[in-house]
Parts: sequence; C-alpha cells; structure tokens
Amino acid sequence: MTRIPFDYILKGMKRDKTNRRVYICHTYYHVYIAVVKELVGRRERSGSADIILSTMSNDFESLEDRLKKSGVFENIYTYDEQEDVTSEKVMKYHRDRGNIILNLMQRITYTKLLGKLQEDYIPTDISKYGDVYVFCDSDPIGYYLNYKKIHYHAVEDGLNSGLLDDQARNANKGAWPLKKAMAKLGLIFIESGYSRYCLDYEVNDIKANHSLPPNVVEIPREELDKKLSVEDHRILVEIFLTDPDRLVGQLLNKSASDANKPNVMILTEPLCELDVRKRMFADIVDEYKDDYRVIIKPHPRDLLDYEKEFPGVVVVKDRFPMEVLGDITGFKVDKLVSVITQIDNVYFAKEIVYLGLDFLDKYEDPSIHRKTEMLDK
Repeated sequence: MTRIPFDYILKGMKRDKTNRRVYICHTYYHVYIAVVKELVGRRERSGSADIILSTMSNDFESLEDRLKKSGVFENIYTYDEQEDVTSEKVMKYHRDRGNIILNLMQRITYTKLLGKLQEDYIPTDISKYGDVYVFCDSDPIGYYLNYKKIHYHAVEDGLNSGLLDDQARNANKGAWPLKKAMAKLGLIFIESGYSRYCLDYEVNDIKANHSLPPNVVEIPREELDKKLSVEDHRILVEIFLTDPDRLVGQLLNKSASDANKPNVMILTEPLCELDVRKRMFADIVDEYKDDYRVIIKPHPRDLLDYEKEFPGVVVVKDRFPMEVLGDITGFKVDKLVSVITQIDNVYFAKEIVYLGLDFLDKYEDPSIHRKTEMLDK
C-alpha cells in the first residue's frame, strides 16, 4: 500500500474510454466530495461529468435543482436503488443454510440477482463513461457494476470511515481468504476494493484504516481543499446551503443572555437508539451550556427533534454536510464537538473536541460499535 501522487485524481488508473465521468452518491457528504473532486479536476483535464443521486437511504430534497443551476455537472440523475429486501426472488438466496459451502454457492446466485434487480432502475448507461466513481459500493450499485462487468473507482463512504469500521471484513466473517478469491473471480461481490471490477479504493488517509486492499490509493481531502479557488468555495456554498445569509445570521446573531459567550458547535450522528442518543447529547449539552452558546448541527440522516428536546439551544435544521461551513468566508466557531464523526477536514473551528469510542462506551454496549476490534480478537 503506497501513497499515490496527488495528480492521480486527474487521470485515474486506466486510460479513459471517453472524456466523460460519473459520480454515484448516496449521501450529502458523497455529493460534497464529488463536487470538490470535479471542481479541482476539471481545470486540468478535458471532458465533462454527470452525477447520480441514489434515493435509497437519503432524501436530497432540493439539492438536485441547485446542482443543475451550478453547472458543475452536465446531467444530474436520480436512482431508485433497489435493496435486496424488495425482491423475494433475491432474498431466497440470502438465508443461512448452516454450511459455509452451501452459503457461498447460494451467494453466487444472490450476487447476480441483486445486480440484475437494478437494471430497470439505472437512469443512464454507466458503461459509456471513462471513469465511474462510486461512494459506498457496498450498496446494490456495487452488485450491478459486478453483474455488468463495469470497472469503477470506489471511494470511501465517509472521511476515514475505515478507522471505525472495516466494512469489507465485517460483512464477510469466516473464510475471508476464500471469499476474497471468489470476489476477484467476479463470482461474489465484496465492497471497498475487493471486487474484480474495482480499479482502486480511494481513501483520505491510509493510516486511518484497520486493513485495506492492495489497490488502495490515498488522496488527502486537505490537498483537495487547498486547490479550491474563492469561486469554487462560493459554488459549494450555493449548492449546499439554501439560504447562506440566513444560516450565518442564525449562527452568529446571539441573544442577550449569550452575548458574551463563545460558540460551541455539537455535531450529532445517527448512531445509537433514539433514547440513547437523546441521553448522550443531553449530557454533552449540559457539559457546555453554562459557559458556551450551544449550537447543534444534526447529521442529515439524524431524525431526532433537537429543537424539541433542547429548547433554548440553537439548532441548525438545514440539511447539508458540515464541511460546507468551511466554505463560508470568515465563518468560525470557537469549539467543535464530535462523538465519532471524523473531523480532520474541519477548517472553521478554533478548537476541536473528539470524544471517541471510549465516550460512546458509556451509553451503548461496546460490541455494537466496536465490531472491527471484536473481529481482530
């Protein structure tokens, strides 16, 4: 595993079939990184790019319209990605038969059927693109690309997501060497770099992972950020914030009681059961509320009503990746607090507090969120 030169993002690991690229995204963060990669890369290479927004696990609301207006992508598609549970035919081959050989034999069929299930829902011919970038290829789109024998670049699901979850290994416990070999033959599918058709697996930091495939490439997000122009930052703000002036006003205009307090922003996450999550963030708010003006930035997929639960606390209800706050000229907070969200790419906070898994252990059975550590034992 070696660090790949930064100019890798401009050429990929294969010669383009065409000068067209496509990014397949499942979350706001995915879209943010896709836009950043395209803004940086398009100044130094020819061709155009499209983007596909999967609606399987996320509501992008009006983001599609703002992406169209930005002109970063030539076409914006939505994809009604089909989970295996939507098909009895597929799920028939997703049952434990009590024997590793029988399970692997039926998995060959499962891999093919789940990929085939996507055919009527794919919004464009993905095989026509010279470069295909897929975030979270563990979702059914990965099975589709395997089924259609389409080569692609896999991109890590979230910043340093391999630090807390070795996704490929955790999803393939038992007979790991055999399963890897079968994936390289295209018989079954394994995400995050192990598929026969995955050209490379892109991560922010090689060291921030438990284990990685041999085709890993490192493209630090900080280096991408440094290459963004003032105009690029403006474009990112206009894409991801529906009303940036109102948002900045909400963040910076203090009430009389908070006038002399510094700002602390707490990032939430869709982790734990709702009652556990509520108790955990209540404790964090209590830790800071006397000395700080508390701002809560909910994760786009976190559905807990923080305004109701914490009256008097500033809650940013807009749905956007927190990274875009760093694109707002002059915006800063005094302190940023995160439980497990990786915040190495945060540039708008004077001080960062990362609570980590030891803190989470106090609220939830460690076996739930320490799966990778359990796997290594």
